[in-house]
Amino acid sequence: MRLDVITLFPDYLAPLELSLIGKARREGLVDLHVYDLREWTHDRHRTVDDTPLGGGAGMVMKPEPWAEAFAAVREAGQAQLGEQAEPLIVFPNPAGEPFAQATAQEWSSRQWIIFACGRYEGIDERVYEHLADAGCEVALASLGDYVLNGGEVAVLAITEAVVRLIPGVVGNAESLVEESHSEGLLEYPLYTRPARWEDPRGVVREAPAILLSGDHGRIAAWRREQAISRTRERRPDLLEPGHAES
Repeated sequence: MRLDVITLFPDYLAPLELSLIGKARREGLVDLHVYDLREWTHDRHRTVDDTPLGGGAGMVMKPEPWAEAFAAVREAGQAQLGEQAEPLIVFPNPAGEPFAQATAQEWSSRQWIIFACGRYEGIDERVYEHLADAGCEVALASLGDYVLNGGEVAVLAITEAVVRLIPGVVGNAESLVEESHSEGLLEYPLYTRPARWEDPRGVVREAPAILLSGDHGRIAAWRREQAISRTRERRPDLLEPGHAES
């Protein structure tokens, strides 16, 4: 998978050198390129924003640098992947569609994604119109009902959620099957050794005996029951009509 990130703060993406994402890059499973949007400015102040038309607080990102950036990054990607290759262009945006595990699963099969990190009050709306008219596939993705200072944090989260689903990135692929949201439920409680643990306050806490039974059928049924119970308690919306319980 090729990933391109356009941002005002390239250093913000440094964590993508770490952990499983960094390993995937070193092993050639992910090809990541980070660009500074200011490369496509032409004044001595490297201006990327201006005041909003019609008045209002804050600043709005100008369309010209974005249009040039997308053209250059698209050209670079097609030089590598072939002239027929086209990216999915993702804008982290609180006004976008909710990013969910199903989205991560879908995007993990993509050949090429470009992330565009907005800042300030947002990006001039004409940028989205320009890309749509050019035939580009555009997605606005929201991590939740809150606002961040910019898209970089969201790109870190989305990239990790997507890349870990690429075959070969996570060593034990079976661990991806039972985790939270993979089947529309939250994950069941997890325990490890010691089975009997005395906490710092002197309280003895026992792991559920069924996990020590060796009966994998009963264990699977218990975990399923726990997953449904936890989902009902913490996220009842996932059990409402329209959400698959599996």
